[in-house]
Amino acid sequence: MPHHGRASDYLELTKPNIVGLILCTVAAGYYLGSPGPVDLLGLIHVVVGSALVAAGSNALNQILERQVDAEMHRTRGRPLPSGRLRAAESTVVAWSMGVAGVVYLWLLTNALVAVLAAVTLGSYVFVYTPLKRYTSFSTVVGAVPGALPVVGGWAAGRGSVNLEAWVLFGILFLWQLPHFLALAWLYRDDYARAGLRMLSVTSGAGATFRQALAYAVALLPVSLVPTLLGTTGMVYFGGALVLAVWLIAETLAVTFDHSPRRARRLFLVTVIYLPVILVLMIVDKAT
Repeated sequence: MPHHGRASDYLELTKPNIVGLILCTVAAGYYLGSPGPVDLLGLIHVVVGSALVAAGSNALNQILERQVDAEMHRTRGRPLPSGRLRAAESTVVAWSMGVAGVVYLWLLTNALVAVLAAVTLGSYVFVYTPLKRYTSFSTVVGAVPGALPVVGGWAAGRGSVNLEAWVLFGILFLWQLPHFLALAWLYRDDYARAGLRMLSVTSGAGATFRQALAYAVALLPVSLVPTLLGTTGMVYFGGALVLAVWLIAETLAVTFDHSPRRARRLFLVTVIYLPVILVLMIVDKAT
């Protein structure tokens, strides 16, 4: 087995790939929310604070789910179920990061950003994480803390939250659902083994991909609203339309063909969708 140093184990505990994705949405929200030239120092502050909160939230999620992770093939090698880290010391580190991030945002951005970060941490750790054992609706609940960081970025750049920020929230919220439903179908056996009540476990492929299709269809009009509100221009509008139609087409295909190949293709399309739509927003921000 490869050697893991403690530093790399703690880094793995924070789920750095997810943290990186969250920071992309925070930075995009900050840029879009800034009414004038971007304040680089302000951007750095919101990114640093958000990184601490995201890292702490992810670590607390792994601490609470360490026994679940031990039951699943794809997660049993994580630092806690493998025994490389202890839960007690990991809990101290996780809470230190989460609390430090909220305090940092309060002191160096503004109180609204800190409150949004605290709500993100609390809903992810104390609502979404335990809810996965009881209901498939947890996926919808989990999409809320997943979409809040872009609002936090906007609040840091603008100093307030308005309709445009909540439209960005809606885009991120709706995008997550086809993304995670496809993933849950691919790993349904693992989730079933661990006793997690994902829709793919409780209701099967038909219900899973019908819901994914419904969310993909809802994403199309919502993703076009930034141009209608004057946040972005027509380049974004055209790109968002193409992306949404592509996502709907792939979701429709897997709705009729529940093969792993189709599910992986849908998952890949969702992975491509998010960075491309964020880049389109940034490039075509209305002046």
